[in-house]
Amino acid sequence: MTDGKAMLSDSDFPSLGFGVGLRSRHYAQVVDQHPPMDWFEVITENFMVEGGRPLQVLDSVRSRYPIAMHGVSLSVGSVDPLNIGYLKQLSSLARRFEPAWISDHLCWTGVGGRNVHDLLPLPYTEEAVRHVTSRIRQVQENLERRILIENVSSYLEFTCSRLSEWDFLHAVADEADCGILLDINNVFVNAFNHGFDPVHYIDSVPLNRVLQFHLAGHSTHGTYLLDTHDHQISAEVWTLYEHAVARFGPLATLIEWDDNLPEFEVLVADAQEARSRCEGVLRRKKAPDHPPQRRKRGAR
Repeated sequence: MTDGKAMLSDSDFPSLGFGVGLRSRHYAQVVDQHPPMDWFEVITENFMVEGGRPLQVLDSVRSRYPIAMHGVSLSVGSVDPLNIGYLKQLSSLARRFEPAWISDHLCWTGVGGRNVHDLLPLPYTEEAVRHVTSRIRQVQENLERRILIENVSSYLEFTCSRLSEWDFLHAVADEADCGILLDINNVFVNAFNHGFDPVHYIDSVPLNRVLQFHLAGHSTHGTYLLDTHDHQISAEVWTLYEHAVARFGPLATLIEWDDNLPEFEVLVADAQEARSRCEGVLRRKKAPDHPPQRRKRGAR
């Protein structure tokens, strides 16, 4: 890493296609049957172990598929010092499995040495931008690579916030010189919960920073939506995904499903649905606004 900023290139962050999260329920099927899947995303912490079946599974999966490593414990927003032991484990795991990229969340997950095992939102202030970007830069220096940060779902707003969520995300990515993992479902959930336009959010995120999409399901609780990853992707989220593809192009897309896991074939179908919708958007973008008129017979 250098102090200067550089464009995020396709060679550093290739579009992997359409993938799903690798979950323990599906280990045997993936390892034994080698299903037709472009790539897998793995929860980093599930493989921060000394040995055993998880690493054996990941060795087998990585021998056939590209992977990305997605963490939930980096806690870049915390005021605790960065966990250097965690970073060393993360770096070692990355060297062994050579993921296409590493991602984590724009949030904090604990304080005072305690992990609350949740992705907690930050106040959207200039002070928070400076704090988080400094920590992301430290992480990238330790890993010797850029990472992706993901927008999180939230259910409250800080009265001290002075920036919109999308402006905060934009500022952090630019100042830290990192990429963005844009979770389309989280955009929709937060838009409903906090009363903003999700399309405006998508249109306000910088083109040169977004490198991956997440798609997931949520549950409806009347006055709010909850990002549960245990339902089918909603029609509204699919529509918002199509808008994101029209803006950012055919980026790597990941189907997230973490609870009430269905059969693996359901995830495959969702990935194929994403592929179909992406291809449809690209076809429409290439089509002329006004199709040429057929020339009448005899006309010159």
